[in-house]
Amino acid sequence: MPNAFGVERTEKDGVVLLALDGYLDAHTAPQFEKAIQEEHTAGRNRIAVDCQKLTYISSAGLGVFMSFIEEIRAAGGDIKLAGVVPKVYQVFEVLGFPALFDMVSTVDDAMSHFAQGIGTPE
Repeated sequence: MPNAFGVERTEKDGVVLLALDGYLDAHTAPQFEKAIQEEHTAGRNRIAVDCQKLTYISSAGLGVFMSFIEEIRAAGGDIKLAGVVPKVYQVFEVLGFPALFDMVSTVDDAMSHFAQGIGTPE
């Protein structure tokens, strides 16, 4: 039985919030990739990813973040990661994600950073 994974989408103040739940691995990465691609294609490039319920991430999941960050930023947007649990944060940290992505404690912090332009490259 494959591991459960879900992406829940909401939007507030011009920021799309994608809440991840469960295991983000090679089997579930296409679902997350499709969610980001739909937002980018629609011109919604201010994306906060709520990772509070993300319990596992594999290289395939990490690859989704990396595959979109440059084109999202080139379009004037950003991807901010919020609420990453310690076990998952360790994986992000080993790969240098904190230097590449604005990683914040809460979704509210991510929304605030978008509102203030914090962590969003020029």
